[in-house]
Amino acid sequence: MKAVGYAQSPPDRDAGHLVDLDLPRPVPTGRDLLVRVEAVSINPVDTKQRGPVADAGRLPRILGFDAAGVVEAVGENATLFRPGDPVFYAGAVDRQGSNAEFQLVDERIVARKPERLDFADAAALPLTAITAWETLFDRFRIQPDATERGTLLVIGAAGGVGSIATQLARQLTALTVIGTASRPETRDFALRNGCHHVIDHSRPMAPQIAELGFGSVDHVFALTHTPSHMEDIGALIRPFGDLCVIDSTALDLAPIRQKSVSLHFEFMFTRSLFQTADMIEQHRLLSEVSRLVDAGRLHSTRTRTLAPICAETVREGHRISETGATLGKLVIAGWPG
Repeated sequence: MKAVGYAQSPPDRDAGHLVDLDLPRPVPTGRDLLVRVEAVSINPVDTKQRGPVADAGRLPRILGFDAAGVVEAVGENATLFRPGDPVFYAGAVDRQGSNAEFQLVDERIVARKPERLDFADAAALPLTAITAWETLFDRFRIQPDATERGTLLVIGAAGGVGSIATQLARQLTALTVIGTASRPETRDFALRNGCHHVIDHSRPMAPQIAELGFGSVDHVFALTHTPSHMEDIGALIRPFGDLCVIDSTALDLAPIRQKSVSLHFEFMFTRSLFQTADMIEQHRLLSEVSRLVDAGRLHSTRTRTLAPICAETVREGHRISETGATLGKLVIAGWPG
């Protein structure tokens, strides 16, 4: 099968080390599915996975997480899917990635692809939808479809996670959704994806929140440059509020300590990495996302497509992602003939 990754451990993180590979097709066992991948998308975490590989047992190493495709075969203990089923998923951080013609993935983190989406549009959704869903409904414990009032601030509302988080919050909660964006095109994109209001995160945010008529906000979902925003977050979040971050860098917690703010970390690979007892929740939440898409309540956040899936386009996708200026999601679809 064709794949994109490393044949040997690279000396540094340069994307130029990604190459086209020709590898044996894997065989599913247990609860694994063998999926014929039709489209993948690029996430910032993809670029962070580049570089020297500590575990030589993972070589050759295939990168990539988001994927949409068709079940080719199933393991002996798989019960949720059959060959021929169209599916989408975000994969696992400790297994081979989605930039391959065929991929093994545990059925408990897979769902049927939305019928109204093609493979490219579907591939844009899984990782960001899981991250957003787990933050809103697991970390913040907001009840879907409840009438609880409050405010949600999404810092970086025009990115991949932000653009699905705002849709979920607008469709499934009664929260007032405030997004941040710093350019006219990102502001427009955030509004199209469900924000009631958009403020500029390149300027002090607390005064802008006050100008909107809010004394504070209840929940803050920080998606970008969180360390530089901590003073602002401390000023605008309410006492006993909730802050969820996905940044891996160190944070100064002094600005939120006196307000007894609850700090949450969201890492969507936790369930699969630790094989938690509730791992199948990702199958269930992605199935609900699929249902909401087919009901017309959610839409894909794909804004750009490259083709085909090969080392050259994956390297280009990584380069674009690392500019930090992408709208929504970039997808790579199809394989070279």
